[in-house]
Amino acid sequence: MRLPSMSQPFLLAPIAECAPGPPGPQVRLAVLGARGVGKSAMIVRFLTKRFIGDYEPNTGNLYSRLVHLEGDHVAVQIQDTPGCIQVQEDCVQVLDSLSRCVKWAEGFLLVYSITDYSSYQSVQPLYQHVRKVHPDARTPIIIVGNKADLLHARQVQAKEGLQLANELGSLFLEISTSDDSQGVCDVFQYLCKEVSKLQHAGSMDRRRSSIIPRPKSPNMQDLKRRFKQALSSKVK
Repeated sequence: MRLPSMSQPFLLAPIAECAPGPPGPQVRLAVLGARGVGKSAMIVRFLTKRFIGDYEPNTGNLYSRLVHLEGDHVAVQIQDTPGCIQVQEDCVQVLDSLSRCVKWAEGFLLVYSITDYSSYQSVQPLYQHVRKVHPDARTPIIIVGNKADLLHARQVQAKEGLQLANELGSLFLEISTSDDSQGVCDVFQYLCKEVSKLQHAGSMDRRRSSIIPRPKSPNMQDLKRRFKQALSSKVK
């Protein structure tokens, strides 16, 4: 896989795309993967239902939208990331440049193209990097094989994606961003729900830990007994 030189750090440039509203539920997602796997197309497809096949090289855009999720309006932020992942000796160094984004996000899509085997090889080091930053096994990570419509150019079999996901303990899906808008929406909707569940569980844990245990009511019989013992000792 040939990639441009990574001597200069890429820019994660936020782009505000929804007017700020009242504070409410917020979900932060990151889409990671090698260059050309369709990360930007997936995000735009989910947010606008439109498919755009050609993009300028991605510099790391932050998309913000209000999304209707199970009866609630949730502020979803999706961080698109440059395709700077490569399986070489400097892979760890390249991945470290994504740490700020990975630390920020609460849920992850790890995307590869079924027509590019090297992009599939990038998934495992990406997964390991996310788990290094988020050791909590509950942090949702979904492995996505994109461009499922290009069967004639397939280099990665579906069973290989499924096997990798099973080894990593992750969910796996194959989708076609160009042909199946609903499939793309389902992936993002599922990830949003999993992040919301994790947020709710964390909120409940914090509430439990902040509750001060109620002191036990004194045993009146025991108090009377101790009082009598104290009196008898004074008399003696």
